[in-house]
Amino acid sequence: MNLRFTFVPYPLVGRPREVLRRYVEGEDPVTGKPLMQQVVEALTRPLSPEEENPPARRAAPRPRLLKPDLEENFHRLFLENGWTDGAPIVLPTEERVAWMLQGTAADPDEVVGQMTVTIHQERLEYTVEKVAVNAVMAGAGPEHLPVILALAATEETSMPSSTTSFGRMAVVNGPIRNEIGMNSGLGALSPFNHANTVIGRAWTLMSINLGDARLGETFMGSTGNNLNYNNMTFAENEERSPWEPFHVRKGFKREESTVSVFQGWSVINSMGAAGCCRPCAVARALALAHCQPAQASASSGTTTTMKR
Repeated sequence: MNLRFTFVPYPLVGRPREVLRRYVEGEDPVTGKPLMQQVVEALTRPLSPEEENPPARRAAPRPRLLKPDLEENFHRLFLENGWTDGAPIVLPTEERVAWMLQGTAADPDEVVGQMTVTIHQERLEYTVEKVAVNAVMAGAGPEHLPVILALAATEETSMPSSTTSFGRMAVVNGPIRNEIGMNSGLGALSPFNHANTVIGRAWTLMSINLGDARLGETFMGSTGNNLNYNNMTFAENEERSPWEPFHVRKGFKREESTVSVFQGWSVINSMGAAGCCRPCAVARALALAHCQPAQASASSGTTTTMKR
């Protein structure tokens, strides 16, 4: 995608109106030219021949299979090319991918969706087989593939390119929670449960390899977010919850299995507020927490049902 850019000074959030007006009436901090003049020119200037016919930005497609080599060389190749999250992976051999595909009745060449980590880049298409490749790399098994495919079908990246460095959350509902042994109880957000861990990790690997997340090129999070490693992936404890399951409130049947995705900045510990007997103190504590930098509740998300 070939776009014209104009840059504004930072920060914007929390700045008084007079400061923001000075930004608008001032200059582009990158080019030094009047800001609004650049905006008007970018919107009205005729396209140049290069803009009308931009050159291809993506490299030629990689071959489906690599030539035989030593295992350590493959690990180095994946790491050096940015195809991992920085941690060791399970190498996606043809046999392992075929084994993973036993977890779905879908055709390996069926298109699952399109993904991008930034609005400034085209959305990239991916198939069931490509999702299975990333599931293998994450250490998942065929039993986890329906959840991972459902995540892929949301077309939501786990690593949105934003200065704010957002984190993501995936919540699983329905019978599949217990079938694959997900944790919805003690330590559900801790790294002790295999299913929670590999499903969340697969989402990030898909964002890297299928959504083309590249640090400093397409992913521009200023500090990054440690939640991106497995994206707060857990199951709702439907059996002990006083409310209807989340997916039921969203219009799905209780016996359907779904995954819902959300976006936020960080985690707020509400234990202190829960132990307070004065409502006004609870409200004050929550208000202060939500006003702090890098603290926010999750935004409303997308819920997708699973195919077997």
